[in-house]
Amino acid sequence: MIDFSQRSTQKEWMDDLECEGEVLEQTLKELKTINRWLGGNHVTTDGIQKLINAAPPKGRWKVVDIGCGGGDMLRVMDDWAVKNSQNIDFEGVDANPNIIDLAKTRLSDKPSINLSVQNVFGEAFVEEKADIITCTLFTHHFTDSELVALLSTLLQKANLGIVINDLHRHPLAYHSIRLLTKGFSKSPMVVNDAPLSVLRSFSRQDWNNILGQAGISDFSLRWFWAFRWQVVISV
Repeated sequence: MIDFSQRSTQKEWMDDLECEGEVLEQTLKELKTINRWLGGNHVTTDGIQKLINAAPPKGRWKVVDIGCGGGDMLRVMDDWAVKNSQNIDFEGVDANPNIIDLAKTRLSDKPSINLSVQNVFGEAFVEEKADIITCTLFTHHFTDSELVALLSTLLQKANLGIVINDLHRHPLAYHSIRLLTKGFSKSPMVVNDAPLSVLRSFSRQDWNNILGQAGISDFSLRWFWAFRWQVVISV
């Protein structure tokens, strides 16, 4: 019997920073399709808009997307910014150099997006400020204590705030993605990681506890369809 009462601590294959090759490429390709089908990308852009609306006007904004993976969310955000006349410079950060290399290829038509290999827990990461930090399907890769430390780092780096878009740990979400990937996926990594990512994700109480431990009180927590949580933290 699967225990949905608490977050799983089992590691995903994607957590291996040396993963590379055809399996990684197929995985990123399928994740792009899954996220587009399920419609959770707007959770991030909606959060960016909320922070911008609450801030004094500015000529240009800087948004840093951590755990950017293959760059799919960066493309979504950049397209959204152009469509909505938002002057935003985007930067993608990931700790896996193989993934950043793939992202550079996949975003070759968007040369204005900067991509770099960085450790978000490293001292160098906080040296250059950004207006907004975004994390899409990234925070579930960390334990609660690691997330408390990460949020402390992000608060030092962000001028306006942080937007988190991640999964809701729910039996329906788990069984749906397990059946979907088992039936259609050609990537062993997706078959393993997609259901596990749900088990590693969050309940509302999880987020309230984590944010409380991080000393964060100025935030909004909202549930969106596709079993997503949106956490918008104001600095």
